[in-house]
Amino acid sequence: MSQGDKIKLTSLSSKGGCGCKIGPADLSQVLRNLPAAEPNPNLLVGLDTSDDAGVYKLNDEMAIVQTVDFFTPIVNDPYDFGQVAAANAISDIYAMGGKPLTVLNIVAFPIHTLDKQVLTDILRGAADKVKEAGATLVGGHSIDDKEPKFGLAVTGLVHPDKVRTNAGAKPGDKLILTKPIGVGILTTSIKNNKLDDEEIARVTKVMTTLNKAAAETMEPYDVHACTDVTGFGLLGHASEMAKGSSAGIRISRSLVPVLPRVRELAEAGFVPGGTKNNYAHLEGSVTFAEELDQIDQWILCDAVTSGGLLISVDSAQADTLLDQLRGAGVDAHLIGEVTSGQAGHITVTA
Repeated sequence: MSQGDKIKLTSLSSKGGCGCKIGPADLSQVLRNLPAAEPNPNLLVGLDTSDDAGVYKLNDEMAIVQTVDFFTPIVNDPYDFGQVAAANAISDIYAMGGKPLTVLNIVAFPIHTLDKQVLTDILRGAADKVKEAGATLVGGHSIDDKEPKFGLAVTGLVHPDKVRTNAGAKPGDKLILTKPIGVGILTTSIKNNKLDDEEIARVTKVMTTLNKAAAETMEPYDVHACTDVTGFGLLGHASEMAKGSSAGIRISRSLVPVLPRVRELAEAGFVPGGTKNNYAHLEGSVTFAEELDQIDQWILCDAVTSGGLLISVDSAQADTLLDQLRGAGVDAHLIGEVTSGQAGHITVTA
């Protein structure tokens, strides 16, 4: 057994995974004080709609997609942590309709207090996931830090006319989600020793699964908007889609896939702070059905790490795309629709 097997990585940080992101309310206050970027006709996607990645046009046939994502340990096994972090970072490229090309490792690690094998295992997990994605590791940067953090800067390619953004959803579109939610509550439960090995393996598999199959399957369809569901939760990212699209969104709680034991553990108090911050930030932007209690509402706002794609597709193609996704091994579900209601507002039915 390596030293990495004995280390409880989640005990080395106060927050884990995408739950350690700066909350949307605080982040918006910071960003609004920045000067506006100089206009550039080649910048196809920038800061305007809080999208998953930036897109810069190189020529009529090619644009680069750029993103960066890193965080503190979300699971205890170093190899699994590397895989989760890599899958999470690469997901932004898939959400934009791109294909990952190159990656850079971002490492913060207590090199003098933790066995170096732990870092080796983290990097090995990430390298295997990068290889699975068909991308190439070209380098990275590391610092000595008492709290371990890991992630990737990723560059991808996309045709300028085939960029997917989180804006552009049209009333009547159907919404498809490609992974279950509840990850934040379950990983908080891992940190508190409330999950057995089988349960840990289940949520880890969700987080380490690339969105590659989902992205490739949706490519030929009339997808009007797409985003990946991560730290701001399902409703947080749906809200960004609704605002960017100047549309409303209706989601049915009963149709949203939720991982086993999430409600039970949320009732027991294992709701991460990031989830509660997401919920507070959405006050006034979401109308919940009376049947949905506080636990239901928190689950829908749960801070996800390496979540699925939220796809807004032409209603006439939704059932076919859903079947194709499931045929490709994607755990996809139809969860709602885009409406012509108040722009940026979400209605959640039972």
